[in-house]
Order: sequence, then structure tokens, then C-alpha cells
Amino acid sequence: MVEHAQERADAAAHADADGLTDVVIVGGGPAGLSAALSLGRARRRVTVIDSGEPRNRTAAHMHGVLGHDGLSPLVLLERGRAEAAGYGVRFLHGEVEAARVDGEVIEVDTANGTIRTRRLLVATGLEDVLPDIPGFRDQWGRGVVVCPYCDGWEHRNDVIGVVATSPRSVEQAQLLRQWSDRVVYFENVVGAASGADLERLVSRGIRIESGEVTGLRIEGERMTGVEVDGRVIDVGVVFTGPTLRPRDALLRSLGASSTVSDLGDWVDVDADGRTSVPGVWAVGNVVNLRANVSVSLGLGSLVAGALNADLVADDVAATLLAA
Repeated sequence: MVEHAQERADAAAHADADGLTDVVIVGGGPAGLSAALSLGRARRRVTVIDSGEPRNRTAAHMHGVLGHDGLSPLVLLERGRAEAAGYGVRFLHGEVEAARVDGEVIEVDTANGTIRTRRLLVATGLEDVLPDIPGFRDQWGRGVVVCPYCDGWEHRNDVIGVVATSPRSVEQAQLLRQWSDRVVYFENVVGAASGADLERLVSRGIRIESGEVTGLRIEGERMTGVEVDGRVIDVGVVFTGPTLRPRDALLRSLGASSTVSDLGDWVDVDADGRTSVPGVWAVGNVVNLRANVSVSLGLGSLVAGALNADLVADDVAATLLAA
């Protein structure tokens, strides 16, 4: 009861005379925190609602992030929260239960009450749906990874396994050939490479293993091999292509439009992050499958600037109306 009373008091401090906060951000990953930092520095009343389950939480390190190469992604988020809080951004742990647009106000329901806000920014990320292969989930972010630019350098010259999950896996194998001349392409249940794909794999010395991948060999905490139809192939790491599932239920519940392509069904946003729903914006992996940490940080800053400009336009219009 005391905790909830304190949260209500904090909410009141982050609202104007009409009980409105400026921006509610759902999701406290790199995109959401970057936007929160910029909006906090712009003296906006900002509340971040976050469940504390970032996409890359299983990875010990992140790479290719300028100035933070090798840093734990959880440390980056911890620092980001502290920086944003220093500019008055409020943080609530938990999930949004529902949201609705009521005229020019958006109401956001949480376990501790409803927040009324002028703008809603959704930065809820995506979920990696891994192949249903024993060991993959336990090794995710360590022995099983997805991004060559994040983990390729650490496995340069290793035996790199690529477990196929779609026809695009052939291109993943070709890309990883940049880091090692010992790449093993596991056809898995996707089917045998043929025609031009087979010719291109063979031409670069990529070894092809047929058969269904049935598991991983684990020694202690370390993945050392891939099991295929009863035999084990030694590898130093496995790259694969999970199915990317955006966590966009909140956006869809609000009626946001989406577009279906060969990469899935993704909610539409313009270059500034606006959705088709007035007052509702989105940024990061929830609407952009290519948004790694660096891209998400940049997009969070960009969208925050556009969102603040949108609020300024409202402020000007309200002042003129009152004059």
C-alpha cells in the first residue's frame, strides 16, 4: 500500500494541472531509454514503463557499439536509466495492461492505475523464436547466436556452424565466410541446397552437412558440437536465424496499421516514428527488425526530437487558442 501510494504521488508530480504527463514510453531497452533521455533533457514529463526483460539479456557482451564495445548490455541499460532519471524521467516496473485513445488524450492502464498522457511511444522490442532444437534456448546468446557483426569477430577462424531455418540461411553462411574459412552449413529440415545456392556454397569452401539437427553437444557450460542424425560435428559456435516476432500487441490493440511482406507483418511507422494512430509513436525492434543496439540508440534520439517538436506545435496552438 505504501509503495502504491508513493507511485501515485510520483505520478502526480509528473502531470500538469489536467493530470496529463507529456509522454509515456513503454519499453526500457536502448530505443526507449535513448528517447527518454532526450525528452527528459527537453524538460518533458516522461514516464517509462518497463518489464525488465530486454531482448539481449542473455548476452554477456555487446559489440560494435561505439564507445561501449564489449560492455554488458545490462550495464548499458543500467547506466541509461540512471542518466534519464537524472533529468526527471520516472520509471515504473511492470507491463501495460491496456491503452486507449480518448480524443487528444491517451489512457494507459497499469497494475497500479491509469496514466493519462499526451503522447505514447511504444518501444517494446521483439521476441526471437528459436528452432525447437534441444539446447538452443539454453545456449542462446552464448553458443547460439544470430548476428555476425555482433559475434563474428570473437569466432574469427573458428569452425562456425550455420543451422538453416529458411532459404535465407544460405546468405548467412556466405556472410560468415568473411570471418572464417571453416564454415559448416547444416541443411537441417530446410532442405538440401541446390542449383546456384549449392554452387556458391561449394565455390567458397563451405562444408555442407545434410540431415536433421537433433541437438547440441554441451561440455560443462560450453557448446562444442552439433548433433545431426546421431553423429556429432565439432563447431565453436552456431549461428542461426530465429523467427522475429514483434511485441506489438499494444500497437495492434490501438488499431495501428501494418504491412505484410516476406519478412512478416510489421506495424507501419513514418520516418519520424509516427504510427497511423494519432498520438501514438513506435521505435526500435517493435517496428524495425534491423535495429541493433547502435541503430536503436540513434532512432530513439531521432524519434524523441520529432515527438518533442510535435508537442511544441500543440503547445503553440493551445497558447494561441487561449489568447
